Amino acid sequence: MRPPAFWQQKPGLLAWALWPLGALYAAATARRLKGIGYCAAIPVICIGNLNAGGTGKTPTAIALLLRLSGKGLTCHVVTRGHGGSLIGPVLVDPNSHSADQTGDEPLLMAAFAPTWVAKDRAAGVREAEAAGAHVILLDDGFQNPGVVKDLSLVVVDAERGFGNGFCLPAGPLREPVKAGLRRADLVLSIGTDEAQQGFDDQWAAQITQPRLRGRIEPLRMGMDWQGQRVLAFAGIGYPEKFFASLRAEGAQIVKAVALDDHQPLTDSLLRRLAGEAAALDAQLVTTEKDQVRLPPAYRQNVLAMVVRLHITDWGPLDLALAKLGLWPQTKGS
Repeated sequence: MRPPAFWQQKPGLLAWALWPLGALYAAATARRLKGIGYCAAIPVICIGNLNAGGTGKTPTAIALLLRLSGKGLTCHVVTRGHGGSLIGPVLVDPNSHSADQTGDEPLLMAAFAPTWVAKDRAAGVREAEAAGAHVILLDDGFQNPGVVKDLSLVVVDAERGFGNGFCLPAGPLREPVKAGLRRADLVLSIGTDEAQQGFDDQWAAQITQPRLRGRIEPLRMGMDWQGQRVLAFAGIGYPEKFFASLRAEGAQIVKAVALDDHQPLTDSLLRRLAGEAAALDAQLVTTEKDQVRLPPAYRQNVLAMVVRLHITDWGPLDLALAKLGLWPQTKGS
């Protein structure tokens, strides 16, 4: 299901009509968060958001995994595996598990660090501890009370911000901005310089936490997209961002197919896309996250644009990690 357009607009009649339901949703979230979670013996870093849908948590997790492993730390990921059938806790094996079992993000993150799928996040954290993790990344568990977080990083899409500021279904939020940010240790906004400025104009006054800024950039892998005729498809939170990235690299998108987030890539859908691409003399292209969900028969014929998160200044996060004892603090920190 695509997010409704009114979530990103100044609250109108429909948003206000749904506001009482949003208030009930917010109250239910607040009650749930009063639970007491499992306290691990090692640091737990939560990468979460206030918005429903994609904000860039997976690129953020990958960037942080690379930074932690670069310091010699053994980092494990614990995630519920959205869309997967496994209950867990199960250690993801990219060679034997499918996206139908684990969900797409766990398969992607398993290429960078041991990744556990666990509907019960506390059980997953216990397994990661027992397996020798030095630090745990808790993927998308900000509104889940099952585990005590030592550091919570809230990720937000700078272009969309916190939408109209209302909670589901009146707006895009899982909880009110003020309540959510009260529990956050850092905020990361992801987007272009123009989007960052727009986000600052609307939301910066409400953010008292240390702030990180980042942008998504294509990973240079020898692929020249300039002039390439492509049929692009994406089943992520905001497919338009993927299409914009392709155009920015010079690709000629002859057709763009925006799928629902995590939409199953069925054989009938892929056969239709392959037929349309052939008729248009175009190359099928998708996201890295969608590529891991492709059936083996289609993987050789579909290219992926691989992207990574570039953090402008790691300083605030490095300082927070140093305070957790993950590496020595620098002078003046």
